[in-house]
Amino acid sequence: MATDRPLEAGPIEHGTTRAGRWLRTRRIRFALWIAVIEGIIVAFLPDVSRWTVVAVAIPLLALYVFWGRSARSDTARQLTWIAGASQALAVLVVIFAFILSWLALVLAGIFAVIAVLYLLSDRG
Repeated sequence: MATDRPLEAGPIEHGTTRAGRWLRTRRIRFALWIAVIEGIIVAFLPDVSRWTVVAVAIPLLALYVFWGRSARSDTARQLTWIAGASQALAVLVVIFAFILSWLALVLAGIFAVIAVLYLLSDRG
């Protein structure tokens, strides 16, 4: 029975593998979940610091930039992309948490000053 419909959604890119295509369609989801899990680990385990995230991210990002982008294996390219992207996102989470913690301290200081001024101005 002949049909005009293709078996797959689109053309297969040259040099890709089945596993590589599977990873490519899910790589953003994997990278986000890895970053979320890493952020939760950093938040709840005192032994893992923010600097640990940065120390892990540097070699993984370098691996993707210097080897993964030009790897012959499509699966290796996708895996190094996922590793690099997840670590870049984890570093963004660390930077964001650092800024927010400073913002929280600044706001607490401002609120403390306002509270002291309010107490000192109350003559009753």
